[in-house]
Amino acid sequence: MSLFKVNIIALNHQNSGEKTIPIEVLVDTGSELTWLPRELLEKANIKKVRKRTFQTATKQTVERDVGYAILQAEGFETIDEVVFALENDMHLLGVRTIEGFGVTVDNVGHRFVAQNTLVAFIRLVESFDWIKR
Repeated sequence: MSLFKVNIIALNHQNSGEKTIPIEVLVDTGSELTWLPRELLEKANIKKVRKRTFQTATKQTVERDVGYAILQAEGFETIDEVVFALENDMHLLGVRTIEGFGVTVDNVGHRFVAQNTLVAFIRLVESFDWIKR
């Protein structure tokens, strides 16, 4: 696991003119989702769509609202679920957002490194003539 901070902006996926100010978050490859301050998400009119239950590192179970946002950091962008973090919650950039950015985390340089996205299968008819036989 690598720990460092980046600034992230969350944009309303229905109106990209509505967005948060840059938020400093901890890049946490041990967290599935991105957690951002509830107040800032609400100011950007990012809507809560459902509640999810999470287990913390201390084995506590907590319930939080989640919504959808376009997330931007370090020149990368993706759309993802975001957790509406409460006052005492950490602000985290989770692994799903990192994967959506199409990057890996450089644990030594504490930065994102662009990577090619893996594809399961592309059918190339010319290359697979032997399948038809």
